[in-house]
Amino acid sequence: MEDLSMFRFLHEVLNRVNVAYVATYPPAECGIATFTRDLVTAIQKFTPFSEPHVVAINEEGQILRYDPRYVKHTISKQDKESYREAAEYINDGPIDVVSVQHEFGIFGGSEGEHLIDFLAEVRKPIVTTLHTVVLKPWGSMRAGVDAIFRYSNTVVAMLDIARDILEDVYGVDTSKLRIIPHGVPNVPRLPIEVAKRNLGLDGRKIISTFGLVSRGKGLEYAIQAMPPVVERFPDALYLILGQTHPAVRRYEGEVYRNELDDWVRRLGMRRHVRFDNRYLSLEELINYLSATDVYITPYVNPDQIVSGTLAYAIGCGKAIVSTPYLYARSSLGDGRGLLAGFQDPRSMADGITRILGDGDFRGRMEDLCYQWGRRTTWHNVAIEYLDVFYHLTAGRRIAA
Repeated sequence: MEDLSMFRFLHEVLNRVNVAYVATYPPAECGIATFTRDLVTAIQKFTPFSEPHVVAINEEGQILRYDPRYVKHTISKQDKESYREAAEYINDGPIDVVSVQHEFGIFGGSEGEHLIDFLAEVRKPIVTTLHTVVLKPWGSMRAGVDAIFRYSNTVVAMLDIARDILEDVYGVDTSKLRIIPHGVPNVPRLPIEVAKRNLGLDGRKIISTFGLVSRGKGLEYAIQAMPPVVERFPDALYLILGQTHPAVRRYEGEVYRNELDDWVRRLGMRRHVRFDNRYLSLEELINYLSATDVYITPYVNPDQIVSGTLAYAIGCGKAIVSTPYLYARSSLGDGRGLLAGFQDPRSMADGITRILGDGDFRGRMEDLCYQWGRRTTWHNVAIEYLDVFYHLTAGRRIAA
């Protein structure tokens, strides 16, 4: 952490560093909300005397019962005046630094432009985390990212390759960019047979995918991979864990999930594919991952630069098969996973059967993932964010 000793670091952060987190937040059901909750929780363990101020983004007409200990203010997504009021709340309150979790879809305007008006109004140091860096931007995306760099004191991305994309595609000065990985839970390893028994999955070889269901997940290709897997391993079971993405459900209902179910029926895989159409708690998620022999992300977007679900699977020490989107290519090198072709069920099946058929190979992969994941536990990620917050607020807090 540069020239900052751990002792000095802890001494400083145990003073009050009040952070305003601008993002979606549970019970909103999306990956950004989960990320924000986990980051807030991890940082609070280091700064118990500080007060977090979550400024939660609400969909139009949405009524959510937030935890009042954390959520102190809300923004109505499409209401420009609401962003101005949130900036006033931050400027006038006991807040030292603002942490914005940026994803184009969660802020109002055609490509989230309302956020830019908010950033321009805020008079506190701003740290913006980019959860998406689109390789081929459209509409006002390029201008939006340029504005984020202009108004933010520090910008965070989760992969080194983001620096190259931001320089080459967006033309921004990345001197204020910092790379901090996606956090993962610090999960103790549980023997897989014990985990299976706890879930009533004894005697099955478990393949799983979790997360909000949408077409971009490519789940139909993983389902189509199951017949050759089952031919080799008749006890194989593919678990698709998670509800349909709320935005997808509002737009088209359960059309995509019904299509997936139709693939299962046509392929005769009723005994070998199972859906759990719920938004799972962290405890449930860890239980399922602990019982998983092979985790698969069959995503179809090659430019995807972040995947919280893949990060969690790595953190839990799982053997993984994935399509080669940017985050997977970066995270699964050096033997930590197998890459399959996009929209290529045959290559997915080959990767799954290779892992299921070789226990030593699977064990080595699991060990490598678990070791890699220790570097990115929420404990370590919180330290990196607090280091950023400390450097931006030290003078302000001393003056106060």
